[in-house]
Amino acid sequence: MNLLGLIKSFIKVVEAGSIAGGARSLGLSAAAVSQNIARLEAHLQVRLISRTTRSMVLTPSGSLYYDKVRLIERDLEEAQLAVTATDSEPRGRLCIATSSAFGRHVLARLIPQFSALYPHLSIEMLTSDAKVDHARQGVDVSLRITPQLEDGLLARHIAQVPFICCASPGYLAREGWPQSPEELKQRRCLVFRYPVDGRFLRWGFVRDGLRFEAEFGDVLISDDIDVLAQMAVHDGGITRLAEFVARPWLQRGELVPLFEEEGGGRAYAQTEPMDIYLCVTDRFAMTPKVRAFMAFLKESLGDEWKVRASS
Repeated sequence: MNLLGLIKSFIKVVEAGSIAGGARSLGLSAAAVSQNIARLEAHLQVRLISRTTRSMVLTPSGSLYYDKVRLIERDLEEAQLAVTATDSEPRGRLCIATSSAFGRHVLARLIPQFSALYPHLSIEMLTSDAKVDHARQGVDVSLRITPQLEDGLLARHIAQVPFICCASPGYLAREGWPQSPEELKQRRCLVFRYPVDGRFLRWGFVRDGLRFEAEFGDVLISDDIDVLAQMAVHDGGITRLAEFVARPWLQRGELVPLFEEEGGGRAYAQTEPMDIYLCVTDRFAMTPKVRAFMAFLKESLGDEWKVRASS
């Protein structure tokens, strides 16, 4: 009995939502796939799928079994590569999860270069600010900021991204130039809310070696950094953006940096940068393709973002 083949049929049927769909993805007949499911259920002595003439629903046992086996092909590939290809060119599928803004503004321009270096890699990039589950979503590596780190993940520091507090010239002409971060609680601030838990992304500053956080008063909120940037450009208030998001607006003069120099009553305060980490499930997931991606990122981002060596 080809147990792996039976399991593959089960996985494809669940992913497709029907036996016919699973059969098409496997290049088999619906009858053959249906028989494979029946053989697997007989082997396990448990019903995995409840089938009627109009629907197909996973049983509780089927859901549990799917969660355990859904990545079995990827795991077998990783196991083979780990013991046979440690010194060869990285190959296979590489799934990278990242925040929407970092993916859109940074990785999108770098991935074509990385792909050209490693043509045997099949690269998939997931861009989302929602919670990422490596196992359930088939993610090899995720890029996360400090508040997104989770217990159980192996994290390696990759970059330190500068952040900039800024506003449009129109807003500053109308409302006046804030003299210090402490004044932000009297201004309208455009803030990012984490989709996962509803928290605001806090605005940290450093002055004379001491860190402090700005207090918010009136706020406009979004879960999309680019939306906040557009609000700021259109005189909506003061926002805090990653330098890679703010740069084009600053270069065109559509946004103006705040708190970066003394004079005129303004008090200097450095906007706290954001650390970015490369995360995998454990040390066994640090495969040749993940190591190649990590090395590429360090080389590509190092000059601009002061990358520290990983421990």
